[in-house]
Amino acid sequence: MKRRDFIKATSLAAPALSLFPANLSTIARDLSVVGKLEKRSLGNTGEMLSVIGFGGIIVKDVTTTDASSIVKFAIDVGVNYFDVAPSYGDAENKLGAALEPYRKNIFLSCKTTNRNKEDAYKELIQSLKNLRTDYFDLYQLHAVTTLDEVKTILGSGGALEAFKEAKQEGKIRFIGFSAHSVEAALTLMNSFDFDTVMFPINFATWYAGNFGPQVLELAAKKNIGIIALKSMAKGPWPNNSDRTKYPKLWYEPLTGEDEVKLGLRFTLSHPVTTVLTPGDANLFRTAIELREELKPLNREEVEKIKTKAGKQNPLFKYPQF
Repeated sequence: MKRRDFIKATSLAAPALSLFPANLSTIARDLSVVGKLEKRSLGNTGEMLSVIGFGGIIVKDVTTTDASSIVKFAIDVGVNYFDVAPSYGDAENKLGAALEPYRKNIFLSCKTTNRNKEDAYKELIQSLKNLRTDYFDLYQLHAVTTLDEVKTILGSGGALEAFKEAKQEGKIRFIGFSAHSVEAALTLMNSFDFDTVMFPINFATWYAGNFGPQVLELAAKKNIGIIALKSMAKGPWPNNSDRTKYPKLWYEPLTGEDEVKLGLRFTLSHPVTTVLTPGDANLFRTAIELREELKPLNREEVEKIKTKAGKQNPLFKYPQF
């Protein structure tokens, strides 16, 4: 299937995303390679990314051999979106070495938690070195939550100035952000023409927390590429939980094929481009193994997932402040 054969109904108004399930006709989809991951268009970038991405935290604290092995596994099933951040311990170095043979064929994303220009630029340069690359396809503001952070980022001497400078220098191709509050995400999208937004899209936060529809609706209206987080999250860890099985996860994940499939299908029933799984190799493999079963939910299934969501304690709620 060639890209010119895709049907992308950009002339149609984006549906009200609160009226789920949403229409996927506003994005291009490539399901032509049997046995490999579907690819979807990323906003206005012209890029097509695998519907399941690789979160770099998966290789945090693993051996170089194991890092290379799971990266090869991901590449072999069609993963072409890889995301990492300096805050993920040694993940940049591990991922940089493992990705080196594949760099020209993948879409590499990195992030910074720094909010001022000088520190954001320095961290970008170090991340490029760690990942053994001359440029990032996407560079993002990481985990923006408060409106004070937004003000700093957008203001004089803020991190956004570093991003713009780096783009002019060819060190980054696209500019995006990840956010953990609706308030921050909406303000950022209304203040600058970001290429992407990374945001939690989860059935429990959507229905039980009223968290997500507002961001997806504005992103779709502006044709900003949507990268989804927390599709495989169950909720906050219950008190006295044994977290030793998932030491990298700050939330309780969905486990078991049926639960994981439900979470992924909910998220991918929306016009998102790609989903990042939790930072656990086994959960990532489970998601990949389900790649041929991730069709959009039907209306009967939507009603069931609404009922299930009502029994969950969501990770996030709106309004948050």
